Amino acid sequence: MRNSLIIIIIIAVMLSRAGADTGEVDMSSKVREPAVAGSFYPGDPSSLAKMIAGMMAKTSKPDIPGEVVALIVPHAGYIYSGPVASHAFKAIQGYEYKDVIVISPCHVEAFSGAAVYSGDAYRTPFGDIKINHELSGKIAGSSEYVELSDKGHRLTSRGGEHSLEVELPFLQTMLGEFGLVAIVMGSQDFATCRGLAEAIAGVCRGRDDILIVASSDLSHFHDYKKAKNLDLRIVESINQYDYKTLHNDLENRKVEACGGGPIVTAMIASEMAGANGAKVVNYANSGDVSGDSSSVVGYLAGVIYKGEKDRKVYEINIEEDETDEDIDINPASGVDFGLSEHEKKQLLDLAENAIKARLAGENLALNKPEYGGVLAEKRGAFVTLTIEGNLRGCIGYIHAVKPLYETIAEMAVQAAFHDPRFPQLTKPEFKRIEIEISVLTPMIKVVDPIQDVVVGRDGLFLVKGRFSGLLLPQVPVEHNWDRDTFLDQTCLKAGLPPGTWKDTETEIFRFQADIFGGK
Repeated sequence: MRNSLIIIIIIAVMLSRAGADTGEVDMSSKVREPAVAGSFYPGDPSSLAKMIAGMMAKTSKPDIPGEVVALIVPHAGYIYSGPVASHAFKAIQGYEYKDVIVISPCHVEAFSGAAVYSGDAYRTPFGDIKINHELSGKIAGSSEYVELSDKGHRLTSRGGEHSLEVELPFLQTMLGEFGLVAIVMGSQDFATCRGLAEAIAGVCRGRDDILIVASSDLSHFHDYKKAKNLDLRIVESINQYDYKTLHNDLENRKVEACGGGPIVTAMIASEMAGANGAKVVNYANSGDVSGDSSSVVGYLAGVIYKGEKDRKVYEINIEEDETDEDIDINPASGVDFGLSEHEKKQLLDLAENAIKARLAGENLALNKPEYGGVLAEKRGAFVTLTIEGNLRGCIGYIHAVKPLYETIAEMAVQAAFHDPRFPQLTKPEFKRIEIEISVLTPMIKVVDPIQDVVVGRDGLFLVKGRFSGLLLPQVPVEHNWDRDTFLDQTCLKAGLPPGTWKDTETEIFRFQADIFGGK
């Protein structure tokens, strides 16, 4: 009885929306007409509403240990992939999102990079979904890999792209009205995925009312057993939040996914927006519906979420660290520079007060006699700001150029107001920030990255030509990276392709840090 009531309510809502759109149409607007209504899914709004309501009524809401940031959903005909997709869409039941960014592959047109739809709306049997022009323009203007265009969106002699379109009726059912950013990827190489992800993360930062949706089917036209073996490897990568392995497997044809690029992009963008977990909530293939196991297509439903994370302790194993430097080790915080708890509190208070003063339009006056001993020694250091576990700014001096207390006061202000990745810190945010300080050891040149670099002990500074990038020791631990991934991510931080660390022209330096912090 309860499921029947749900179906009736959804049908009534969908029909009322469709009816509201039968009035006058603005002929000056550019609307992308549905290409596969009536084939991939019902073209009649009543039949479509009944079909979606029936699938949703049979689906239990998955247990997600955090706030939903993104979905991964299949895009085949509803009779095949709809029951799987409903598990992901069910996860957002009760959520409110102002805008939705849908990323899909392209089956009908060849082009480079990614195209953000430049028109005014996408039309479905349920009515028009308006394009959020502001978000679309910001994303398209933030990366050389992304353009504002109707490539991949327009109807061609080969028909129209279905992989983005088929997700929209589900979203209309679950969310009602929302602004749409429609993105089709012509290229799915890692550089495009990364560039598009950074552009998306830029508009998502500071907002919890944007949903990212990645559209992808999995392996195509293998027998049931082989398809499942291929697809479960993708399931494992998603559950492990390992987009690097996933993309490598796709490139090396160890797995198949026509929307692998959208999945990888959604995972990277979500991570940049604060997500730290992913969960595949359903998997099946077309053989489960048709009964034909000789040639099937795989589907999965996944949820990317922002969950609570325990604060990690960054330890150094003394037995593994036979360096030529005489460094005392403090297992609770990394390298021990001899800073007392009182001195650490002094530095944290200094960072807080420097930011507070700048918010008041003033510069903090430093009382030099107050900072003696280690605090007056020249040290490299970074100040990291987070809000509820999400990065809010991080800037520092790599080398020892100023007394430690001056470095901390200056870098706190820089992290709060001049990190180019973030807008300036606001007064309401100031009450919520956590401050972490990393005081660095001198740099040691890495001779053999495989032998010399230890995750959880070392930070890395990589240089090649005019490119350079640094990652602190805590970063690979927070993301559960292995050594090679840590090195690859340092290359990406420098603006270089993964694997550049293997080049003989690349210089790598390692360092350690005394890490401490608090609210």
